[in-house]
Amino acid sequence: MSVHPPIQVERVSKRFGKKVVIDDVSLDVRAGEIFGLLGPSGAGKTTLVRMIAGIDQASEGTIRVLGANMPNLGAMKRIGFMAQSDALYGELTALENMQFFASIYGLRGKKQKERIDDMLALVNLTDDRKKPVHQYSGGMKRRLSLAIALLHEPDVLILDEPTVGIDPVLRQSIWAELERIRQRGTTIVVTTHVMDEAEKCGRLGMIREGRLIAVGRPDELKQKAGAETIEQAFLTFGGARR
Repeated sequence: MSVHPPIQVERVSKRFGKKVVIDDVSLDVRAGEIFGLLGPSGAGKTTLVRMIAGIDQASEGTIRVLGANMPNLGAMKRIGFMAQSDALYGELTALENMQFFASIYGLRGKKQKERIDDMLALVNLTDDRKKPVHQYSGGMKRRLSLAIALLHEPDVLILDEPTVGIDPVLRQSIWAELERIRQRGTTIVVTTHVMDEAEKCGRLGMIREGRLIAVGRPDELKQKAGAETIEQAFLTFGGARR
């Protein structure tokens, strides 16, 4: 019996009016891998991950996550999603934000407290947990959003530019945590335009102007493009001549 990958995107397109934002994209994301979507701003990465998370609907094609056609409420409960813009309540403290989202995810009592404490420690916000979020810097808000996405130990984790505005040391610890989560079997999709982050992904999908131009392991893609860096590989697949 063949086991389907946790994320299957088949011939998916997305239009807003006459503008085609995602153009006939097909890809699979395997269980327990970090799959990176690499591309410049405006390439369509955010639109694609929002459809995978069930927040937006495809104009054409099908997306299956954990065996369900998206959008599907049951599957969405098993997904952790971190958007590019932080969906936080500014008047509430970090702790209150965490408690609010934990209760939505069905976390209660001791388990809720443990998960909140662990995640606040991971993103280095334990000392700032009682501070209202409107007093947070942009980087602190990103870290809190990541902590919230990880709260309920989701089967699928979708992170849209998770480390934008985060200092290099913390960025390293976040990637180390993503690797630990992956080893526990969580399937992770990360969008990025940062080349050294792309190197940390198990496989990469390169996106340009809404089209998937290449998929593979970073080393495979470099080899195929005859390039020394991911950036050069991206330019080669995108049709730039050097």
